[in-house]
Amino acid sequence: MTEALLELKDVYISYLGVEAVRGVSLRVTERDFVTVIGANGAGKSSVFNAISGLVKPAKGEIWFNGERIDRLTPPQIAGRGVIQVPEGRKIFPLLTVKENLMVGAFMQRDKKKIAENFENVYRLFPALKERPTAKGIRLSGGQQQMLAIGRAMMANPKMILLDEPSLGLSPIFCQQLSRQLKALHNEGKTLLLVEQNARMGLSLANYGYVLENGELRKEGTSAQLLNDDEVKRAYLGV
Repeated sequence: MTEALLELKDVYISYLGVEAVRGVSLRVTERDFVTVIGANGAGKSSVFNAISGLVKPAKGEIWFNGERIDRLTPPQIAGRGVIQVPEGRKIFPLLTVKENLMVGAFMQRDKKKIAENFENVYRLFPALKERPTAKGIRLSGGQQQMLAIGRAMMANPKMILLDEPSLGLSPIFCQQLSRQLKALHNEGKTLLLVEQNARMGLSLANYGYVLENGELRKEGTSAQLLNDDEVKRAYLGV
């Protein structure tokens, strides 16, 4: 079995004594594209927040690149190369496009690498290149999502966590975003995607996990899950 870049081992997450996630184990290998699907309240965002260090698991372990990270702080985890694109985008509305991107490069010291990352962001998201001085609040929802992903790219991450990137976007923007995420993966980035839009998540990723009521119910290749009768009924509207 290929060594995992990210691995969750029997993770439990609790809030005020109430278990939100119970015994979840998953793995992502380098250059992989994995999705986690499930309904609202399934525990998807809790898993992401535990990986990023925003919540601490009550039980279990989280390993990244051969190091246990569930005891580290969020800045330490980000410094290891795990960067999250949060649900709702969370851009800085009063900063310009360029300033928002520079926030993502905060931990970078190599000016040449920062310049390369700008080129990569602008190549993937030409709409941002056209409006570098526009304030974030002036962008459309789809452009704000591009900016949030671009900000993550500026950190030169080893893995990008994408939390519900299609939320609130029009079908046209969702199609555009899907193409851009595929392009990002084809460039060699490791992606872990949480999506309520199960069809979109499974069509993009090569492997998927299904969370239900805080527990892992199914896993398999995207093709297997897309053809699974229970997944079809519960998440694909078939």
